[in-house]
Amino acid sequence: MAGLPLHLYKYTDSGSKEKAIDHPLYRLLHDEPNPEMSSFVFRETLMTHLLLWGNAYAQIIRNGRNEIIALYPLMPNKMSVDRDENGQLYYTYYRGPEEAIRSKETAVTLHPSDVLHIPGLGFDGLVGYSPIAMAKNAIGMAIACEEYGAKFFANGAAPSGVLEHPGTIKDPSRVREAWQSQFGGSSNSGKVAVLEEGMKYTPISISPEQAQFLETRKFQINEIARIFRVPPHMVGDLEKSSFSNIEQQSLEFVKYTLDPWVVRWEQSIQRSLLSEEEKQKYFAKFNLEGLLRGDYESRMNGYAIGRQNGWMSANDIRELENLDRISAEEGGDLYLINGNMLPLKDAGAFRI
Repeated sequence: MAGLPLHLYKYTDSGSKEKAIDHPLYRLLHDEPNPEMSSFVFRETLMTHLLLWGNAYAQIIRNGRNEIIALYPLMPNKMSVDRDENGQLYYTYYRGPEEAIRSKETAVTLHPSDVLHIPGLGFDGLVGYSPIAMAKNAIGMAIACEEYGAKFFANGAAPSGVLEHPGTIKDPSRVREAWQSQFGGSSNSGKVAVLEEGMKYTPISISPEQAQFLETRKFQINEIARIFRVPPHMVGDLEKSSFSNIEQQSLEFVKYTLDPWVVRWEQSIQRSLLSEEEKQKYFAKFNLEGLLRGDYESRMNGYAIGRQNGWMSANDIRELENLDRISAEEGGDLYLINGNMLPLKDAGAFRI
């Protein structure tokens, strides 16, 4: 989301669209939402908030003419959304560190017109629910798996066990500590133990192979990726990916994963950052064309079809390929069509 081109457009009198470069909001969305961060960092921050907390908030700063001059991210865990006795929506933001007690002294009430709110999936249509909270069991299992692996290898990749003595040991704790200091930890792995007085060592824990440690880790990676609808190959799992299907999986990622987020962003920007009058003429749009483009040969074949059938000009194609425009005098804006084609109704007009 942060790397996608984001532009503000306006409708022209001819019904087409063009970039609204002169509008103050264009620079805020495309370049710099505030003096402290770039558009990339701003969108990356809000998208992180969305994925972790299910909501993204930004304070809207206006000048005396009610024009938006800056957007500042707000922490979702410090924000609450509610309605007053008249049913009007309002936001309460609590200043200070996260551990600070929420009180009237730290509370700031914000009007909906002062907040850009992008909610994720929720239950009331107002506030999104945290994906992390909804998938806490899957994430907890992944954490437990990580902790098990860390402890196992910290112990020298050796399972725990029991030291057995045929007689009676006066000080078993001393024997245990001596054994641990000599053979415990990764730095002591590979040492040879010498057992005296008929002592015997019996391992009691399950090995990683028996516990299917690697399989469990791989499954949990895919489980967490599924929370965010991310295909496995994008998190490094290439087991079921191949040269023939990797492009299709990438296109599905754009369609089924990115596109819903794109719509949430675009509609929230339209609702919160444009006046009622501006909504009739302006709209924000992410450009997904770069992610949807196929390989070079497929693109050229598609352009050739569009060019030969009159719905793409040379400049249309060059713009998609990020190339400089050809002047109108040189035919850059001409739309060409095959002269052998004619309307179906005129097909019978030619007789021999």
